[in-house]
Amino acid sequence: MSQEPQIPPEVPEEKISKKAAKKEAAKLEKLRRRQEQEKLRSRQEQEEATRKTASKSLEEDDEFSSNYGDVTLNELQSTEDPKAGIWREAVEGKRWTEVSKLVEEIAGSEVLIRGRVHTYRVQPSIVFVILRKSGSTVQCVAKQSEETNVSVNMIKYLEKLSCESIVDVIGVVVLPKDPVKGTTQQVEIQTGRRAVRVNQDTRLNHRVIDLRTPANQAIVALKSQLVNFFSENLLSKDFVNIFTPKLLAGSSEGGSAVFRLEYQGQPACLAQSPQLHKQMAICGDLRRVFEIGPVFRAEKSFSHRHLCEFVGLDVEMEIDKHYSEIMDLVDELFVAIFTSLNSKCKKELEAIGKQYPFEPLKFLEKTLRLTFEEGVQMLKEAGVEIDPLGDLNTESERKLGQLVLEKYNTEFYILHRFPTAVRPFYTMTCVDNPLYSNSFDVFIRGEEIISGAQRIHTPELLEQRAREHGIDVKTISTYIDSFRYGAPPHGGFGAGLERVVMLFCGLNNIRKTSLFPRDPQRLAP
Repeated sequence: MSQEPQIPPEVPEEKISKKAAKKEAAKLEKLRRRQEQEKLRSRQEQEEATRKTASKSLEEDDEFSSNYGDVTLNELQSTEDPKAGIWREAVEGKRWTEVSKLVEEIAGSEVLIRGRVHTYRVQPSIVFVILRKSGSTVQCVAKQSEETNVSVNMIKYLEKLSCESIVDVIGVVVLPKDPVKGTTQQVEIQTGRRAVRVNQDTRLNHRVIDLRTPANQAIVALKSQLVNFFSENLLSKDFVNIFTPKLLAGSSEGGSAVFRLEYQGQPACLAQSPQLHKQMAICGDLRRVFEIGPVFRAEKSFSHRHLCEFVGLDVEMEIDKHYSEIMDLVDELFVAIFTSLNSKCKKELEAIGKQYPFEPLKFLEKTLRLTFEEGVQMLKEAGVEIDPLGDLNTESERKLGQLVLEKYNTEFYILHRFPTAVRPFYTMTCVDNPLYSNSFDVFIRGEEIISGAQRIHTPELLEQRAREHGIDVKTISTYIDSFRYGAPPHGGFGAGLERVVMLFCGLNNIRKTSLFPRDPQRLAP
């Protein structure tokens, strides 16, 4: 018989009892947790077994189970094995048909299509799934019956599809009795649209989803075509496409709207424009150059038409006699671009117009030109006072645009001979009045899209003008030195791609025309 352990006289019995009780409680709590974990594990194993049994039973009971399901990873890994899975077997030997090609003429044909689940609706024993691809939509109908090889389990599967899932469908093109409403394709496999209104920040925060709408797809395509027309037209006029650096030692425009950074231990900044280098290219006897590339402006502007990064359309050219030659080019170039957009991008313009209704841009075959002084006079006669040696603000630009439209029936015009004080340091002054300059702006729907001018190509005058604008001449010494070895008279202009598209399509915000916009508050996605 074991004896009770002896308690040392110096340790109180009450203290030992408390320690023992605490230890025993901890032991019991540990045992309780272990038992709960074992129960949970056992329950999960039972649920998994039940699920597998139900799944197996479902497959056995569904004779049409090979007609639907998720594509396996093995099938997605570019396998050439036609027996890799039910999806691989189903598409073997079939040709893909674009949703936009689903027309009445191919009714009765079996097709294989791919698209995103735009929306769907469910009725007893039937599911209508709307697929979307590149702005086109089509309605796919699954009706439970042995004749259609659609089971109740397939209906349940389709009901669980999430919107924006990518789905492949094999089916027969059918011309429905009643016209399909809200779809681009008037056949079944069919389409529909669900209108969801969210604010612009929410759209931009989830831009990948937002880009999937027909209107946004069309805007991206329209921008691509505009760049195409811009390049093709200039190349046909013997211009050379150049690519200038975006990291500079000094600002290219002057002022404070510049992103500064450290470059290998030296102060640097992001290019506000390709201005200095495209002029240097002219000094290198390239004669006529253009560039399409990013432009960075650190402006604290939250307006509807400003971005901190945009795509610049820049041109520079030799001048033979007069700076009006640059305006001649702008006239020919943009009238040709607008005409091409209207004739070759009808589908895109229609898609944009459905979501953002707008009136086609009004422009003349020969672009209207007014001097700055003439514009000021028109505003004055309309009761708007403008500083004749100052610049136009947003309100006065819009008012002048309205007056020009009423008087000349055009929304596209050129305003030239701007006051010298409001133009960049490298702008050539007018020979008859140095208070005005050989410069111009171009407007669409009352908003400026292009700024251009003849440039100063005399180094001494350039240095003087740079200092007057607060520019450290040392930071642009290579630019100024390029004119010391002989330079022809020259000039050019710059336009913002996103702003041109915004105003051509009558949109209310430039962020709609930027793929992933950057403004003072947005650096993602």
